Amino acid sequence: MTTFEVLTMGRCSVDVYPHQVGVGLEDVESFGKYLGGSPTNVAVAAARHGRHSAVITRTGDDPFGRFVRRAIADFGVDPRFVTRVTDLPTPVAFCEIFPPDDFPLYFYRRPSAPDLQIRGDELDLDAVREADIFWVTVTGLSQEPSAEATLTALRARGRRGITVVDLDYRPMFWDSPEQATEIIAEALPYATVAVGNREECRVAVGEGDASAAAAALHDRGVELAVVKQGPDGVLGSRADEQTVSKPIRVDVVNGLGAGDAFGGALCHGLLADWPLQRLLDFANAAGAYVATQLACADAMPDTSTVERLLAEHAQRAS
Repeated sequence: MTTFEVLTMGRCSVDVYPHQVGVGLEDVESFGKYLGGSPTNVAVAAARHGRHSAVITRTGDDPFGRFVRRAIADFGVDPRFVTRVTDLPTPVAFCEIFPPDDFPLYFYRRPSAPDLQIRGDELDLDAVREADIFWVTVTGLSQEPSAEATLTALRARGRRGITVVDLDYRPMFWDSPEQATEIIAEALPYATVAVGNREECRVAVGEGDASAAAAALHDRGVELAVVKQGPDGVLGSRADEQTVSKPIRVDVVNGLGAGDAFGGALCHGLLADWPLQRLLDFANAAGAYVATQLACADAMPDTSTVERLLAEHAQRAS
């Protein structure tokens, strides 16, 4: 059996991004096609740092599905757990680009998406148990059978190694925040690491203040809580240690995908057992780099690129 350093589970899509910036979709004349979906992007980002990664997801049995499966392999991510669903199309996500901080997303995933058809009885639970890092997202909990499959995987893993729950709350996938809160509560006891922004933490544990959210996540068994605070940086909390990584100022092109670059870099640093400040600073820089690019998966930086940005930032700060 192959043991993966990073194994992610959940959403994939084709991201269709406009080549024209600052206009609505109704006025866009041309687009680019890219691999997308948060846990898929995290696996790509980890692979860029030299980590042996794979993603558990599903596509439609259509041309876009062929594109997704080919792109995953081309990015160095093991595609063995990417399967087809015959009666649903591969999801497409469109965005509008209004820098520096407005990037509306339009998901075409109705009535369901293939990646929400992941089933527990089809999972390779040995691979889930043995992965050094297992990464799931809250979106995977939003609909059956994916929700039960995600919980099945978490139960089978039983907090082995590093188990990350990406709070990744997107309102359009849920009937209500209360529905999300209820099922997130079932997943968090299996997490050793939780990652989310303040609004996602508010939905998950009822706290929007970063320190209070971290404390609430610890109360639920999370060992490392990572709370993104936008312009206030990223708070990391574990055991008796708490620190903040300040944001790196960049000229933003497209903020989408920055969080996935952060996630892949976080995995790399966790596997390297870096100190908390180093871990957060590196992940923060990876996210900042992708925010300067149009694409997501295609733009994921390698380790040397992130280190170079960190060095430049340190030089400017001095």
